[in-house]
Amino acid sequence: MSAERRSARIGVVTGLRAEARCLRGLDVRVACSGGSAERARSEAARLVSGGAVGLVSCGLAGGLAPELRPGDLLLPDTVRTAGPASWTADPIWRERVHARLAAGGLEPTPGTLVGSDHIVATVSDKRALLEATVAQAVDMESHEVAAVATAAGLPFLAIRALADPHDQVVPQIAREALTPDGRVRLRATLGGLIRQPAELMALLRLARQSARGLATLRRAATLAGPEFGFDPS
Repeated sequence: MSAERRSARIGVVTGLRAEARCLRGLDVRVACSGGSAERARSEAARLVSGGAVGLVSCGLAGGLAPELRPGDLLLPDTVRTAGPASWTADPIWRERVHARLAAGGLEPTPGTLVGSDHIVATVSDKRALLEATVAQAVDMESHEVAAVATAAGLPFLAIRALADPHDQVVPQIAREALTPDGRVRLRATLGGLIRQPAELMALLRLARQSARGLATLRRAATLAGPEFGFDPS
């Protein structure tokens, strides 16, 4: 799915349509990957081929660091994989956005964001990823966006709000709920709850936490400015 403004210079990759809606009013081109790292890469490449001069990975993330809670905002210095690959967010662009967020009373957490090709759903998997990478949080898009931007010689930025914390399992129903264009399959979700009613409370808790994260993203997008604070000079 793409919701693009052809004149916009900045391309933004999200996983969910709900994340993309947080960017309404900004002068950016948005592509949703539907929670697929492979699609995140192809959408980022398509935005670059369409003329984007900078890329942003924006959306929710899962917590790895114990100090992070739902709704906390991350503006990482570094994006990496669980392996040796890593990329540095554009320092000037990042500092400009950080200053705007802080001036608006929204202090983001710096550090490292790790990208994964699959959902990191269990507490044990989160703990293992934290030990391997010392990253604060994990998502499924930022590493691919960073790789595409760097290969194209373009600046990139990642901005993420926490949904599920380090000590919480992502319900199986939530893992299977996304369509390729970033929508939530409501019928499949309801069907899953009928089969696994014990997951209802966990799903409701995740929904509340995600809503808190999305509210943070909306506020951050407004504070960052129409082009996410991008300034080619």
